Amino acid sequence: MFLIQYLFTQPLFFVDWLLAVILALSFHEFAHALSAYWQGDSSVKDNGRLTLNPFSHVDWKGLVMLVLIGFGWGKPVSFYGQNLRDQKWGPALVALAGPLSNLFLAIVSGIVLRVILANTMLDFSNAGVMFLVLFMFINLSLMLFNLIPIPPLDGSWILFAILPDSLGGLKDVMRQKGPMILLGIILLDVLTPVSIFGALIFTPLINIGNLIVPNFVSYLGIAFGGL
Repeated sequence: MFLIQYLFTQPLFFVDWLLAVILALSFHEFAHALSAYWQGDSSVKDNGRLTLNPFSHVDWKGLVMLVLIGFGWGKPVSFYGQNLRDQKWGPALVALAGPLSNLFLAIVSGIVLRVILANTMLDFSNAGVMFLVLFMFINLSLMLFNLIPIPPLDGSWILFAILPDSLGGLKDVMRQKGPMILLGIILLDVLTPVSIFGALIFTPLINIGNLIVPNFVSYLGIAFGGL
């Protein structure tokens, strides 16, 4: 889905979506930095990543690509694994912090959304309600996408911590080939009717969303004009 179309057809929706993406990405990257800092790596603070300032976390080229083709990226947080107190699980905890922050934000926004819908006459035509629906959707999407165990996604760090040291060769191959595999899957999703990410992400996203906000899928349908 090319979000640029909404800039001209539904500008308020586009602004809400863009703000939700920037905030979700910023919290995600900040959570990585905070986890690394708590585990003993002060380099994230020295590099200016221990902040919620979006200008420190958003990769503007990645954001433009997200608007134009429906796929983008944030600015990765670099950390030094040797500075972490736990050499084996430390990197995995840094990686896991990003998706967990997105889950936390999705739950909080879902609770606020439920309260508003239950106690007011507001509906999706309201910019605040629209933002909450989009913010919840984007955070759940970021969480599920980043948990896919393909380098350089967060899920790969978790997988590497679980795999035994005897499979070090496999880990090296995955680190080398993972980005190309991920790029190939992305191109398939963007350029063809094949939807691998849709199968991996969309169904669990809807199920989790409906647990937080009943009939969440109906709000997504309104949001994206019949998604």
